[in-house]
Amino acid sequence: MIGTRPEAIKLAPVAHALAERGVAPALVFTGQHPGLNAADLGLGGVPAARLGCPGQEDPHGHVRTVTAALLPRLADSPDLLIVQGDTSSALGAALAGFTARVPVAHVEAGLRTHDPLLPWPEEEYRVAIDAQAELLFAPTDVAAANLRAEEVPGKIHVTGNTSIDAVLAVEAGLPPRDAEVRALPRILVTAHRRESWGEGLQAIAAALRDLASDAEIDFVLHPNPHVAASMRELLGGKPNIQLVEPCGHRELIDRMRGADLILSDSGGIQEEAPALGVPLLVLREKTERPEGIACGSARLVGTSAQRIVSETRLLFDDVPAMARMRERSFPYGDGDAAARIAEIVEQWIGRRCSVAAGADQSL
Repeated sequence: MIGTRPEAIKLAPVAHALAERGVAPALVFTGQHPGLNAADLGLGGVPAARLGCPGQEDPHGHVRTVTAALLPRLADSPDLLIVQGDTSSALGAALAGFTARVPVAHVEAGLRTHDPLLPWPEEEYRVAIDAQAELLFAPTDVAAANLRAEEVPGKIHVTGNTSIDAVLAVEAGLPPRDAEVRALPRILVTAHRRESWGEGLQAIAAALRDLASDAEIDFVLHPNPHVAASMRELLGGKPNIQLVEPCGHRELIDRMRGADLILSDSGGIQEEAPALGVPLLVLREKTERPEGIACGSARLVGTSAQRIVSETRLLFDDVPAMARMRERSFPYGDGDAAARIAEIVEQWIGRRCSVAAGADQSL
């Protein structure tokens, strides 16, 4: 099940790994993010269906829409329904699976801030999926510990995060970046979290206007038209601030490689920046990905304009700290998560088929 661009990025390696093992995957695009297709994921030969459920301002409404649209398609009882992350597409699909008694596997299970409002509704959604999923693919030991503490009934496997598989594959296909001589450091910024809409985004924009006096800032706009319009209004035409139209994964990874510092509230970038060796300041009050902070690759700074500015300037003045944060680290996996997931799925399906065959013979 694929609803958003991050889901596509993180599930494509799983689909490829399953196909390599002879386990035939099929894709279902919910339509939450438009324009996603199998060919762009390198999966042009894989069967794909579309639910036609575009994203809604009310995420709970989108959950219900996805569930209703998917349920009729589960009548043929697939062996396993795989969802990723914590989107309304993921929860809607999982609820359809639970209702139709189709086993559900959750890729990126166990992420927690332990605060249902940060982020909202994602924390609520991932907890609900994990509570009933049969296979739980936790990216880290911390995530697995969260699941064990909740005493979920599903089988927990620590696999690493497939985002690292994806970023390493993209990086391998990019040409080496030449060293640039710049008068000012370059900061790459993304910001879109729902809990930051309004005051949070305004504070982030105020911080960027201040930092633009001594840095070049590339702000990558989000596909969400509400967020993009807000940031255009707040940052458009400001000196040393370039607004970058929403870009694909390959271009974003290349831009990340060329940045001296990243400011972002993105979950995926929290995973990718350490692997690329780019210092990261996380524009959130809480994070479900504490591993990058624990290993020293990232710092949690929130959305206060004053704190963002002070932490950024403090870091640029601390050359040894910047050097340590530029060391590549892999707290979220080694790039083989999809292969592990595919092996577990293949074995699980094999055991399930054996049990079913035994039941038929007993009849």
